[in-house]
Amino acid sequence: MSETREPAVWHGTTIMMVRKGGKVVIAGDGQVSLGQTVIKHTARKVRPLAKGEVIAGFAGATADAFTLFERLEAKLEQYPGQLMRACVELAKDWRTDRYLRRLEAMMLVADKNVSLVLTGTGDVLEPEGGIMGIGSGGNYALAAGRALADSEHDAETIARKAMAVAAEICVYTNDSVTVESLDTAE
Repeated sequence: MSETREPAVWHGTTIMMVRKGGKVVIAGDGQVSLGQTVIKHTARKVRPLAKGEVIAGFAGATADAFTLFERLEAKLEQYPGQLMRACVELAKDWRTDRYLRRLEAMMLVADKNVSLVLTGTGDVLEPEGGIMGIGSGGNYALAAGRALADSEHDAETIARKAMAVAAEICVYTNDSVTVESLDTAE
């Protein structure tokens, strides 16, 4: 009897967003795993877009990340200063484009006014309370972030503490954290 093996699956990534006290922060861990092996410890999954007016974090395969970051950047050029509109247009393309709809990924994006979650199923959602986590450790980071939301901590401290909790629990998340932040319209 022959054994059927599942193809190696890329796991990893915890991306966390916190909007509080005049700042919005997106933090992401640096671990990339292939199956049960850590391939890289210092991947950069969070980056500024639109000349620094938007920040974004990505959960999914690296090639998919570059594709979606490029597509979002193009939409932001087409609709300058309109993050919601650019994201809705990207979500439409993501659902209908034969190539894009095969991407299994999620993104957190924010500008000074709005924070959004984008998915390949066409969702463009504004997280409740300004806090969201995606990826393999996203729910751990989300829970920790919500628990810290009413504390005296600022947005970056909350995001870093929440990422540390996720790194302690999720085997596909490490403590090599990249953080990008923006001042908000608050």
